[in-house]
Amino acid sequence: MNIFLVIVIFFLGASVGSFVNVLVSRSIAGSDWLRGRSQCERCGKPLAWYDMIPLLSFAIYRGKSRCCKRSLSMAHPIVEGLFGMLFVWWLLVGFIFFQLATAPWTIVQPIFWLGIGILLLMIMVADATYGVILMPFIYISIIWIYGYRFALAISGTYQWTDLGITLLSGVLSFGFLQALHVITKGRGMGDGDPYLAFVTGSLLSGIAAFWGMLSAFILGAVWGIGLILLSLKKMSQTIPFGPFLVIGCLITLLVIRF
Repeated sequence: MNIFLVIVIFFLGASVGSFVNVLVSRSIAGSDWLRGRSQCERCGKPLAWYDMIPLLSFAIYRGKSRCCKRSLSMAHPIVEGLFGMLFVWWLLVGFIFFQLATAPWTIVQPIFWLGIGILLLMIMVADATYGVILMPFIYISIIWIYGYRFALAISGTYQWTDLGITLLSGVLSFGFLQALHVITKGRGMGDGDPYLAFVTGSLLSGIAAFWGMLSAFILGAVWGIGLILLSLKKMSQTIPFGPFLVIGCLITLLVIRF
């Protein structure tokens, strides 16, 4: 594999990650997704193009705003790096990871997995950064998953019974977290978590949906206990569960593949 191509793909992914940061922050603020210039998160001044070069601008200015010299959130390089790695993984492994044997799905399937990877990371970033599950991204994910698998079923590549199992897995995952949300009166589970569980449950489908959910709870418990032991959180405080649903889903996908 040409190392130059890998570097280009990495920075392409990092650029998508930079755009995702903008989408998420504007969605939280209720601003237009596409119109309007990007602004410094600290002083609100418009940013020049050289202030927004993925990873490099953050490194060159040593994590500070060029406009006001105040420190910027580490979320920016972390998200850009994650998306860069996703795109490199997709280039090096994605075309064979879940490969179907017959055309045209040999091309369509890698595109599907790249798309769902982007969507899940977008949802994770929003919840980890702002503690909010952004429902527009949830709706797009549902359409993406079921549109793709419905097309597979029509073509005969995917059985209709499998599509039914996919839907049932999503509904059961949603129902379980929604029950926790109701029982705990919102203290044990957020409003948007059941909807994200519908997405991850549908994506994994079948027994894999159970393992994905179990992984999420284990990861969340370990993380929460660790924060409490380090005195970074109190027992009465909550942590976003969405990132653990996404990570649990991704771990399960890797495990069931190998």
